[in-house]
This record gives sequence, C-alpha cells and structure tokens, in this order.
Amino acid sequence: MSWELLLWLLALCALVALVVQLLRFLRADGDLTLLWAEWQGRRPEWELTDMVIWVTGASSGIGEELAYQLSKLGVSLVLSARRVQELERVKRKCLENGNLKEKDILILPLDLTDRSSHEAATKVVLQEFGKIDILVNNAGRSQRSLGVDTSLDVFKELIELNYLGTVSLTLCVLPHMIERKQGKIVTVNSLLGIISAPLSTGYCASKHALRGFFNCLRAELATYPGIVVSNICPGPVQSNIVKNSLVGDVQKTIGVDTDQSHKMATSRCVRLMLISMANDLKEVWITDQPFLLITYLWQYMPTWAWWLTNKLGKKRIENFKNGLVGFDLNFNHIKCQNKTAHK
Repeated sequence: MSWELLLWLLALCALVALVVQLLRFLRADGDLTLLWAEWQGRRPEWELTDMVIWVTGASSGIGEELAYQLSKLGVSLVLSARRVQELERVKRKCLENGNLKEKDILILPLDLTDRSSHEAATKVVLQEFGKIDILVNNAGRSQRSLGVDTSLDVFKELIELNYLGTVSLTLCVLPHMIERKQGKIVTVNSLLGIISAPLSTGYCASKHALRGFFNCLRAELATYPGIVVSNICPGPVQSNIVKNSLVGDVQKTIGVDTDQSHKMATSRCVRLMLISMANDLKEVWITDQPFLLITYLWQYMPTWAWWLTNKLGKKRIENFKNGLVGFDLNFNHIKCQNKTAHK
C-alpha cells in the first residue's frame, strides 16, 4: 500500500468519525462528557447503594422523581420541602415501588429561607442515619418578568431561596463531610446559570451566583479529593417550575399549567443526574437540542451566542408583552393569568 493511499484512507476515516460525532451531537440530550459517562462510565446501581442521600425540594418535579429512582437503589433517603403532605405522598410511592422500608426514609420538613433552622435539620439527619453521603440541593424557584417591571422583593426572594438558602444548608453539612473526608454536594442549577435569557433577570442572577460559589468551593476543597462538588444544569424539564414562577410582584405567580410535551421527561433528566453522581462529574448540561448547542456557543463562542440570544430574546419579549409566557426562548407559550405582570 502506498503512502498516498494510506493518507487518503486516514483522511476518510477522520471524515467518517467527524460525521458520526456530528450526528451523535445533533441527537444528544446532554453534554458529551456526560454521554460518554453514560456509555462507558460507572453505573448508579453500583456506586450509590447503601448511601444516605438528602434531597431538598423533594415534593415535586426533579426532586420527586429523584426520590423515586433513588428508592430503587437501596439507599437511605432524607426528603425535604415545605409541604409535608406532599412529602408523605412521595414517601408512600417510594415504599410501594422502590426497595426501601419505612426506616430507610426520613421526612424532614424544611424551609430553605429559614436559615436558622438548617443546623438543627442537619443534626436530625445525623442522629437518624449517622452520616450524610450526598446532599442534593434541588429546591428553588424561577421568575418570568421584565427586569424593569419587577419588584426588588422578587429579586430578594430568589436570592434568599435559590442562593443563600442553598449555601446555608451546604455550609451546615460540609463540616461533617470534611470530618469524614468524603461526600458529594450536588446542586441542581440550570442552563440559565451558564447562559442568560430575557424575563429571568433575578433567576439568572441567583443561578449564576450558585455556579460561582460552588466552583470556588470545589477549588477550596482540593485538599479533600473524597469530597465531590457537582453542578447539574438542566434545560427545559417537565415540572411545575413555570407554573410556580414569580412575576413582577412577589405575591404573584404564573399560576397556570403549561404544555410540557416539548420538554425533556423528568425521568430522563434524573437518570442522567444519577450517572453524573456515580461518575463524580463536576458540571453537566442536561438538555435537548437546540439548547445544548446554544450552551456550547455560550461557553466557547460567546459573541455568536449573544447574537443568537438577542434574536430569539426579542421574540420572547414580544410574546410576553402580548400575554404569552413560556420557559423556552420562543418555542411553546401559554396565556398568562397575571396581566399586571405586563406593562
């Protein structure tokens, strides 16, 4: 075989590999590191058994589904949220469909904005199970309103809940993990902790703050390689996040159900989260196209990302002013009941 033919074959192989990777990317629902871990990495069924896992925001959405999937792995669960009746419902379903017994699940009501209660809550968990292997910071709230029309109280509420509440609980759990020299701190952030989109000024601010805090905390814990700090950044996922989003007034929410057929199934998002936890990934992006592509643009080609965001953002703002609200940049929208949110 001549050198010229060999070079042509190598070039052809490289081209085929590039095309295959492009096709995989177009069908991807997570960043490439995460999907590699799904294919070749450690399984949650191997890595997460016999652990004590504390999940906040466990009464609905991602937190609820996380409880269901974890209950099948033989873990001990701590379920926290403000709504005790909903937590009891989740617990019953975990016992019915999972592999846990009554003693394996602790219902621990918790209001993240009541930071004075976090230390006592942490002690309750340690008294019950003796350790905390994984803290999943999942609780949070979103926003749909123009920044100029939004009360400062809305920004304060989002910072108190999404950022300060999460940081406070983490700092209560962290000394225990440092003492044991092991543990995982998993924070459910958002793609809006990486990118920015109109109508989410307060939400973006709180999620950007979370990402900055936990990235810095990870660097500070470099001398404790057994403590893993992970940022989970989902895109549009089927949940009540839009329905419960604050608008211009802290007392008002969107308050209506949305068509969620276009969003990622909660079960798929949580499965990818578990894979991330099993493989100790530091940051993962969980979303379908085109949001995954937009996130890569924001990360590696910000000038192009700004151009695209401005194009889509103008349409999103126009729809919002016309009484339409949606999680996405402009794909699916629903009527908003709170007309006072628009001026």
